[in-house]
Amino acid sequence: MSSVFQNALDEIGAILGRVDESRVDEVCRLLADANCVGLHGLGREGLQMRGLAMRMFHLGMSVGVVGDMTMPPLGAGDVFLASSGPGETTTILTLAKVARDAGAKVVLITAQAESSAAQLADMVLLVPAQTMADDQGEGRTSALPMGSAFEGAMFMLFEIMILKLQAIVGISPEDMRSRHTNME
Repeated sequence: MSSVFQNALDEIGAILGRVDESRVDEVCRLLADANCVGLHGLGREGLQMRGLAMRMFHLGMSVGVVGDMTMPPLGAGDVFLASSGPGETTTILTLAKVARDAGAKVVLITAQAESSAAQLADMVLLVPAQTMADDQGEGRTSALPMGSAFEGAMFMLFEIMILKLQAIVGISPEDMRSRHTNME
């Protein structure tokens, strides 16, 4: 295995090793108990959020992705799960306020625990990775380009969260597979 490949894997593993698993468990419990979960992220973070939404759907959960025509309104008993690595994305700030004002709980996945979006959230899940907000000049620590460390860690974190959610809601792999589309 090349050193570039190994460095990238080691970096993602180290990031995940610093994620607070008890907080992951809290977030999973909140998501499992929600009437509906609305998910949002932008760019490559948004792609990761869409993947999480799909797996949550496979678990039989009521989910929607902000911006899709099938996104239901959020209110009391619902959760708005947003991703903003830098925590200053104006769209996330606006949507978090909308969700909170409607009575939904706001959960933020971010690399910046003290960000503006974190201040709006009811719960913050910190993924301590470099993002595009701090990946230039002498502050750059990641071997991966343009915030990819955060996005790569999100992918693995979400797979772990799905396993935890699967155990909480008691859905078998066969039940999950039965909800996968046949329109491919």
